[in-house]
Amino acid sequence: MTMTAFNPLLLEVWREACRHIEIERSVDTFARLLDGELALDTLAIVRFDRGRGTLEVRARAGSAPAPSSVRAVRELRGPERRLIERWVAGGSESPLPFFMALLGEEEGTWYAGPLATEHGTAGALLIRARPGGTFDKRHEALVRALLEPFSAALENDRRLHELSALREAAEADKRSALSRLGREDLVDTVVGAQGGLAAVLDRVGLVARSDIPVLILGETGSGKEVVARTIHEQSGFASGPFIRVNCGAIPAELIDSELFGHERGAFTGATATRRGWFERADEGTLLLDEIGDMPLAAQVRLLRVLQEGTFERVGGEQAISVHVRVVAATHRDLPALVQAGRFREDLWYRIAGFPIVLPPLRERRQDIPALVEHFARRAAKRFGLKFQTATPHDLELLAAYEWPGNIRELGTVIDRAAILGEGERLDVAKALGVAATAVPLQRSEPELVVPSVVSTGVSPLADAMRVHIEAALRATHGRIEGPRGTATVLGINPHTLRARMRKLGVDWARFRD
Repeated sequence: MTMTAFNPLLLEVWREACRHIEIERSVDTFARLLDGELALDTLAIVRFDRGRGTLEVRARAGSAPAPSSVRAVRELRGPERRLIERWVAGGSESPLPFFMALLGEEEGTWYAGPLATEHGTAGALLIRARPGGTFDKRHEALVRALLEPFSAALENDRRLHELSALREAAEADKRSALSRLGREDLVDTVVGAQGGLAAVLDRVGLVARSDIPVLILGETGSGKEVVARTIHEQSGFASGPFIRVNCGAIPAELIDSELFGHERGAFTGATATRRGWFERADEGTLLLDEIGDMPLAAQVRLLRVLQEGTFERVGGEQAISVHVRVVAATHRDLPALVQAGRFREDLWYRIAGFPIVLPPLRERRQDIPALVEHFARRAAKRFGLKFQTATPHDLELLAAYEWPGNIRELGTVIDRAAILGEGERLDVAKALGVAATAVPLQRSEPELVVPSVVSTGVSPLADAMRVHIEAALRATHGRIEGPRGTATVLGINPHTLRARMRKLGVDWARFRD
């Protein structure tokens, strides 16, 4: 095999490597492109943390179960492990050779090679042959040629996560400064205090004056940050900063440094001492948004801070004490994550000291008129337009929409309607567009749907799905979430299940006891 034979393949690999997206989103594409030439079973990209001397499987694709592949990479022994340790230590002065790691019959045959960047060796590419297959010399030229585009993809992934962390830091600093200056005119306010959020604000009033951790649960875009800010403003920490940190936007290898700070020289690139978010939020409120996406290792250290109020910077030896009001928020099903072993049970009990559940917008449609007026005034101010109110017909269209994006989506639609109306009106119909699928405001009890049967004797897929979901609802007595809920029985996300039931016209309330 010559390089000419797979030049088109390399071009496709380079195109994917240069898309500047997270490498997890590209690994399946890489595996599909390479499958024909290499007959690979598993493709893994390993990142080296040179400061800590650890390995992290950054992305993988293939038919082998993930735990097996991760174990195979992390448990390399003998000369293969020593070669990786040389890569991490940067002790090799000559170009590093390929090696074939024979990890036993169960693990198969692996090809491996270093992924180098301008900062040195950053990781490794590992490719496993299909069961019963093997690699030979004719594959070596192709695998060698793949190292450069995969190195570029790994470097792009690193830079993307660094930019996300910097953006989160800048946004948090901005919010902290606005909070200290009392610039509430630039901060979203609570709309619906007398309507759909009345019960929520009652609970906010009960917990605000204490320092117990609060957990806010709600769908994406339902206003969790606004409620967290309200807790802060009504608490004894109101004179301190309010800082929001998106736990899902911080790379796993940087989350300790972001939350707890680091000392100068703690790792490569740590040229100065840096305070973490807990130190910056001292005597204030720290909102840990999307806490369900926090890595398990960081959850252990977070639990210690919540229990003892102390922590150490990365690379430091001195314990630092802080007095911070912690508010956590997530749209994920944390009890299900606990059962799956992806969220610590002891941390769940600690942060869920006082849970507050935010209803989605579709369950508080009575607040839509007030929300529309709020967003219309904001849009007029932002875009320099004359303030326009929504017509009764506009409000009917808005109330009939399902709002999967909740309050955030409504604000975007009103902004778009104000621009399309050119200051003369709110063009709500055009702003909603063809994606606005109207649903009746008052739903009557649906009749029993009997699946239609075509001449082939096979039911339509939608009817079969409806019957299957209704059978699961009947078995779970209409319960959607939780370990015995319908979503768990069917093996899908609760939000996905609700969306599918709305599309199929399934009323789960009929099945409740």
